[in-house]
Amino acid sequence: MLYCCHMVSRLPQNVPNWRRAIDVSPILSSAMVQSPAPETEVGRVKKRFSEEQIIGFLREVDAGVPVKELCRKHGFSEASYYLWRNKFGGMEVSDAKRLKALEAETARLKKLLAESMLENEVTREALRKKW
Repeated sequence: MLYCCHMVSRLPQNVPNWRRAIDVSPILSSAMVQSPAPETEVGRVKKRFSEEQIIGFLREVDAGVPVKELCRKHGFSEASYYLWRNKFGGMEVSDAKRLKALEAETARLKKLLAESMLENEVTREALRKKW
């Protein structure tokens, strides 16, 4: 929690000095505070653009639209464009869908492997104990 300068005198003594000077959150009204990003699953933030849209943006630049103009038109940063170009450059929509499916499958398999390794470790611990 951040506090404004005039609130420093009311802070407990155990609050570090660097935190006393920059903490302004208690004075912000709830209307001023931004709501968190929308979440689709637990801990996952919803993306603004689908893979199909991103590939469309990349094709627009290939057709001759300047990157700055494209970014301004659709409301994303140039850094996002270059990240997308590194990830999706040269892909078709079907390739992007396949990539997404493979990433989901990899995540599922990693989760299964972690659960299996945990079960094995618990079993080993139980067997090591002397009854």
